[in-house]
Amino acid sequence: MKTIFITGVNGLLGTNLVHNLIERDYIIYAIIRNKQRYIGTKHKNLHLISMDLWGNYSPYLEKSDIVVHIAAETSTNKLTFQDYDDINYKATKRLFEKAEKAKVKKFIFISTANTIGYGSKTHPGTEENTIKKPFDNLFYAQSKAKAEAYLLAQNSATAVCILNPTFMLGAFDSKPSSGKIILMALGKSFVFYPPGGKNFVAVKDVCQAIIKCFKKGKPKSKYLISGENLSYKDFFKLLRKKTGDKQLLIPIPKFLLLSIGKFGDILRRFQIRTNLHSANMRVLCVKNYYSNQKSSEELGVKYSSLYKAIEEAVEYFKK
Repeated sequence: MKTIFITGVNGLLGTNLVHNLIERDYIIYAIIRNKQRYIGTKHKNLHLISMDLWGNYSPYLEKSDIVVHIAAETSTNKLTFQDYDDINYKATKRLFEKAEKAKVKKFIFISTANTIGYGSKTHPGTEENTIKKPFDNLFYAQSKAKAEAYLLAQNSATAVCILNPTFMLGAFDSKPSSGKIILMALGKSFVFYPPGGKNFVAVKDVCQAIIKCFKKGKPKSKYLISGENLSYKDFFKLLRKKTGDKQLLIPIPKFLLLSIGKFGDILRRFQIRTNLHSANMRVLCVKNYYSNQKSSEELGVKYSSLYKAIEEAVEYFKK
């Protein structure tokens, strides 16, 4: 199974995955709306196809053994569930139906840890946990959960495997996406941090998990791909250690974040897009921690140091 069809190739995960696959001599078909936006390595085995998720990609699926569906609407400022449902659910359903018709052997859906209930450091969340507040109020998480439910309900010769990565960090975050948390601190004298925390994972570990899932991923299984559980304060301390910066870390009170969220809710009622709404602010106030036990045992993922991922991200942004 050496021919892979990929969506979302120009993002943090997609670009890193392509690099990993090229090193392993895979043949890759990747749809991308604008080829000029792809910043990764070019290679004779990488075929970039100018097309979006609504295009006629069936001829490429017919040549492929595996689909890795990464593309998603991840922004946090859109106003309606429909804004997320079109890409995260409807386009996923369409892609799976066409993959099934093309007799693709495996369909790997890159979802999010947000659809799985988080836990504490001593009792981290596992794949058995259902979505919890405040994530169940995020349209992004709702749309991803809807797509998961559809895929897991299919009885098909095309095997489905769902990966639920946490907050990814690494190089080639060109948009940037999750790397914004690093740019918040680089070169700054002050860093304001919220009271919560999250699980951070190296993007290279997520790539490793995807490739191992080609052969080891069990049909209709979900796998949390998670690294280190850290409070935001501890994360910024780790980043400060890497950069050598001497920022003053200043906590943001929970009541202030929630007040900002309520103000954002008012703006959104007037159709003004903002990511400063209540659901997002509540997410910043909880410590959403996860376990990687299942992916370590079943897929054989060997998790690397988060410090190295931070280092690679910092060097990429500096360049």
